[in-house]
Amino acid sequence: LGAGRRLLPPRAAPGQLACRAATTASMARIAELKAKAVEGGGKERLARQHARGKLSARERLEVLLDPGSFREADMLKTHRCVEFGMDAEHVPGDGVVTGRGTINGREVYVFSQDFTVFGGSLSETHAEKICKVMDRAMA
Repeated sequence: LGAGRRLLPPRAAPGQLACRAATTASMARIAELKAKAVEGGGKERLARQHARGKLSARERLEVLLDPGSFREADMLKTHRCVEFGMDAEHVPGDGVVTGRGTINGREVYVFSQDFTVFGGSLSETHAEKICKVMDRAMA
């Protein structure tokens, strides 16, 4: 190219613009779900947990594991129950935080039940997440 000339990016076709918009919307939705998962059962229930002198599931893992080592698994997974009005209530993570991290530099697999979500009750999905992390620990 001559002096003072620059390459311009190619113009996007209409289909590409629609795809970019859909991707942006999907990424925003995922960020929203992740924030909801981190919140667990909600700010009110978390405040009650703290008032009782108890840590949240995520806080317990933060204390246990080496700083910055935790990698969560199945953060957005929810239950499949449709009985008892449960089809109207879905909390990402389904009341259990699972994943891997390190303790004193050694890799460990962990789970921590979140009592702010459905009182820590065990759903099929909740149990699957625990079994999955236990299987990974044994592999």
